[in-house]
Amino acid sequence: MKRGLSIALGACLVALGVHVAEAGELKWVGCGISKLGFMEALAEAYERQTGVTIVLEGGGATRGIRDVAAGTADMGGSCRHKILVDEERNTKLIPVGWDALVAITHPSNPVKDISLANLKAVFEGKITNWRDLGGPNAPIELVVRKGKVSGVGLLVRELVLKNPDYVFPAGVAREPSSGPVEKRVERSPFALAFSGISSARKRDVAMLEVDGQAPTYENVAAGKYKLIRPLYLVVPKSPKEEVAKFMRFATGPDGQKIIEHQGTVTLSDGAGLWTDYRKAVREAQKNKGS
Repeated sequence: MKRGLSIALGACLVALGVHVAEAGELKWVGCGISKLGFMEALAEAYERQTGVTIVLEGGGATRGIRDVAAGTADMGGSCRHKILVDEERNTKLIPVGWDALVAITHPSNPVKDISLANLKAVFEGKITNWRDLGGPNAPIELVVRKGKVSGVGLLVRELVLKNPDYVFPAGVAREPSSGPVEKRVERSPFALAFSGISSARKRDVAMLEVDGQAPTYENVAAGKYKLIRPLYLVVPKSPKEEVAKFMRFATGPDGQKIIEHQGTVTLSDGAGLWTDYRKAVREAQKNKGS
């Protein structure tokens, strides 16, 4: 009888959209940059160590926060740094590493370096041809992430455009998530876009130097490459024990070694980045609504 009641309760929860994990299984959703960058490797290692399977789904930073808040996922990934609306507030963001925003182009593009000022001008629609950047006489095909609250969408506005509410010009190509943005750049000789280095370095794209600084592990960790941002594990405010165990794994020595091996800057190597990062975000907030 008890088993029948349990099955019926499980069916009701599924119908209501509440995540019901199999025994020995956790569901992670969210930031595609984190998923491709290091979560696949972390999940594989954790399963080998504990026998617990972590099912991974993308969908962006906003989904990563809201699905956890709603109870439809056990944990998530976010590459944006704050809770924006009430429906996200039953969560907490745990830093696990450091990412860099990178300007990506097709590998055949001869432009290899760009100033931060010119990047801002391109995304404001003030520079529209590659020849103005030292490249061929060809229109810049600008590709952006849809929405203002995605990880890349928000951080480009804050760190590059200095305005969280900035609206891109009409005619700019928009993609639903970072994966499609990267894939579009892979096949478009004159495309320019922003993504996170943790996933972009695994694609067939070229990453531009900014003000003469390449987005290498060393330059990001040292703060020489300026467009940096933390990556977060999203968990409920009161996580269940298996989620807490994974949280300790991801932020502990074993998980951090895996993250470093995947090319993402670790918490310890990026410990000195917080001051400049928080300053840049505060400066951007001054222009909110302008």
